[in-house]
Amino acid sequence: MDWSQAVRQHYLSLARGDHCQLTYVWIDGSGEGLRSKSRTMDSEPNSIVDLPEWEFDGSSTGQAVGSNSDMLLIPVSMFRDPFLLDPNKLVLCEVVKHTREPAESNHRNSCNKVLEMVKEELHPWFGMEQEYTLLGVDGHPYSWPRLGFPKPQGPYYCGVGADRAFGRDIVECHFKACLYAGIKISGTNAEVMPSQWEFQVGPCEGIEMGDQLWMARFLLHRVCEDFGVVATFDPKPMEGDWNGAGCHTNVSTVHTRKEGGIEHIEHAIEKLRKRHVEHIRVYDPHGGEDNKRRLTGLHETSSIHDFSAGVADRGASIRIPRLVAQDKCGYFEDRRPAANCDPYVVICAIARTCMLEEEDDVHELE
Repeated sequence: MDWSQAVRQHYLSLARGDHCQLTYVWIDGSGEGLRSKSRTMDSEPNSIVDLPEWEFDGSSTGQAVGSNSDMLLIPVSMFRDPFLLDPNKLVLCEVVKHTREPAESNHRNSCNKVLEMVKEELHPWFGMEQEYTLLGVDGHPYSWPRLGFPKPQGPYYCGVGADRAFGRDIVECHFKACLYAGIKISGTNAEVMPSQWEFQVGPCEGIEMGDQLWMARFLLHRVCEDFGVVATFDPKPMEGDWNGAGCHTNVSTVHTRKEGGIEHIEHAIEKLRKRHVEHIRVYDPHGGEDNKRRLTGLHETSSIHDFSAGVADRGASIRIPRLVAQDKCGYFEDRRPAANCDPYVVICAIARTCMLEEEDDVHELE
């Protein structure tokens, strides 16, 4: 433990009395960045209903103008705080305007309305595989040679050893932080490009998927702060013969999970096929421009211009896992969402296309 960690530990161990620290977390105007600030409560909250609304300066987060800058934070989900420890909490919030209308970057509100429509009948489950890349504060990939490049891809995926796994301490600390917080993190692994990793969250039912993934991202950024590194969700952080970063999304309903569910999976895939262009447009925050750099048809991706599906095919838009094909029930994986996608937008689009009984004409997904 270095001197700064020792000093920090001293202050964290000070008696707090009956007070509780709450860290409110929200998505900023970019639709990708996270912001946070903290407040004191006189006692530990038992649930969301115990948490007050709060406000912040939206002109400093790209969400308002200076002449009318106050935006409101509406608590929607609460987690244990792995940095300040119990009884302190992390609070995920929706952002709304003074009119109570959702902020432009608040896609949770509309997503929740769609998922509530299918909740009772379909009980949709989602799991998201969040890929990310570790960088130094200078933007250079973590532990890459200062000049030149590491050895070509091949030995890094799920690799072991100082010359293959760059940043494992960060990954394991994030894993433990998620478990402590109450995130449904189901696993983690080193990815194909060196310094690139993945964690998986889920299965989660309904809107919880978005809440859990956003808070898991916040935890990753906070853990990286302690290590002096940066986590980026850029879908193609390094040009050339290096894998990009996605957020593969696994989807099932009560029908796909039952015996014979493969028919429902195939039906959902056909619905997705018809609306490929619309989904590409909402699978990254910039209308598909980020995914253009990633979805090239190379490096375990499908082409952004084509829709495809296949069993165990990681070069397809939609993958049916081998065991699902054998069992003839389970889930499918949409491999198109970019690493920097808004999970609320992705699961809303999938729910609208696959789970709502709508006409086959074109409709706006988000």
